[in-house]
Amino acid sequence: MRLSQPRWPRVLSTRLVVACATLGPLGRRMPAPGTWGSLAGLLYYAIFFYRREVPGILVATAVASYLAVAFCGEAELRLRKKDPGEVILDEFVAMPLCFLGWSAFARMLPAWAVLLAGFAVFRLYDITKPFGIRQLQALPGGWGVVVDDLAAALATCATLHLGLWLWTLR
Repeated sequence: MRLSQPRWPRVLSTRLVVACATLGPLGRRMPAPGTWGSLAGLLYYAIFFYRREVPGILVATAVASYLAVAFCGEAELRLRKKDPGEVILDEFVAMPLCFLGWSAFARMLPAWAVLLAGFAVFRLYDITKPFGIRQLQALPGGWGVVVDDLAAALATCATLHLGLWLWTLR
């Protein structure tokens, strides 16, 4: 299977494409835009997915990720930059994956602690791109912009679960 950039965003205005990819002013006017995109994604998770089960989060994230691939890839073309820092829709849609299996955490730790830990670990992995995550940026178009963030979110989820398991051993 060959990944290619979705074509449908080509008919949209540059203003709309860039506004969606940058979450409006968050990506273009704030310092450390990836952090703000992640924070917006954390709020997105807390409002829409906090009480959802894993299948619902996965389906919603798959749909949101496809849209992010389309908008982020098209924004790359319009801005003439590879994975521009101001494009933060990728962080936003990835954040819910950090908290898959939330119920395991909710029994052991305060919600604020898990959300803070997930946010911090995701930012660390998004910035440093360990575990081969960096190589995912080589995927074409918006796929390279979005998939590395999805991988960082899944690595964050695994880290949180490992941390919880280690916590219960003490």
